[in-house]
Amino acid sequence: MIPSAPTLSTVPVEGMLRNLFILRLYAIGGQLLALFAADYWLGIGLPLAAMLTVTALLIALDVVTWLRLAQPWPVTALEFFVQLLADMAALTMLLYYSGGASNPFVSLYLLPIIIAATTLPAAFAWATTILSVIAYSLLTRLFVPLSLPPGEVEFSLHLAGMWLNFIVSAVLIAYFIGKMAGSIRQRDQALARIRETRLHDEQIVALGSLAAGAAHELSTPLATMNIVADELQHDYADDAELTQSLQILRNQVAACKTILTRLTSVGTSGRTESAAVMSADRWLDKLLEQWQLMRPQAQVTTHLRGRLPAPAIMADDSLNQALLNLCNNAADAANNQVEIELDWDEQTLQIDILDRGTGFSDDALSGAVFFTTKREQGGFGIGLFLANASIERHGGSVALLSRDGGGAHVAVRLPLLKQTLA
Repeated sequence: MIPSAPTLSTVPVEGMLRNLFILRLYAIGGQLLALFAADYWLGIGLPLAAMLTVTALLIALDVVTWLRLAQPWPVTALEFFVQLLADMAALTMLLYYSGGASNPFVSLYLLPIIIAATTLPAAFAWATTILSVIAYSLLTRLFVPLSLPPGEVEFSLHLAGMWLNFIVSAVLIAYFIGKMAGSIRQRDQALARIRETRLHDEQIVALGSLAAGAAHELSTPLATMNIVADELQHDYADDAELTQSLQILRNQVAACKTILTRLTSVGTSGRTESAAVMSADRWLDKLLEQWQLMRPQAQVTTHLRGRLPAPAIMADDSLNQALLNLCNNAADAANNQVEIELDWDEQTLQIDILDRGTGFSDDALSGAVFFTTKREQGGFGIGLFLANASIERHGGSVALLSRDGGGAHVAVRLPLLKQTLA
């Protein structure tokens, strides 16, 4: 199912809170430096005890935030909004003790508004704006006046403060808002990947449902074909060539019934048969033996590239079917001539399925969801799609490549078990 739009309480903002934590560290450093400069260099009388208490509370909040970021549960938009309100409250108290709205650093109220507008839902952004306007308005009436030298010195200090405030605001906005915008882009990319994955899963579920329904519908005509082939084989027992052909037909019908029985059981139970652990070379031999029964005209050549003994692999019906689909595609493309190479290292098993057919189209190499090189034979590309999905579910990957000298090269990579079987 495609995920719904994020709600006010579920917007992921872990990266944004981490950026706010770093921004608060810079703010604390700037506050301490400003208090030191005002008291010792400029001779401005400030209530240092009260203002240092506010800074100490900000330090405590940043320690709590640092511990919070180490926790596994996600940060919500509401939590991030509360953190912004705490920063605004600290700024309001510092401005209250240092001249109120006449302090040139009062424009720092714009910073939490910009952060909220770029990272939070509209309701939180507007709440931040309204609270900032209220705080600014109160500071025009309620504040502790600054004790500044009169005349031109007071005006010069105010201009210097405005100049410094502009530089600080510009640097903070350019650096931290840029980082927060990057976090938003990463979040959007993650959500897009989740939507794509869920859409991919929906397609697989839909195909599985159709396949299960088709399995029920095909059981009756297959049974009829088996009965007719049996009667023909009995009636023409003297014709050796026809009898042999009819036996091949019956074997193919039996293979189809076995596949449909397994497919029906998967569709009703929702799971495949229990996986088997075996060595990779033995697994490939058994799989190709099964494939040769289903496709006796196919000619396959195998090469083991890895160092014996072969590693162990966890194989179940879905993985087996995925490899059979890939083998069938290769055989269809190259007049039943297929080469398979098996290689491995300590962590990965690679299966290369090679043919000398027409190769892959541009759509295939570009990663199209459904494509086929067998449209004249009624192909839809579903087999390769399902094979890719099954292999990815096992933690592997499928790469479609062009083979040197012409043809197709399908590279399947699968993770290995820890132990190695002899």
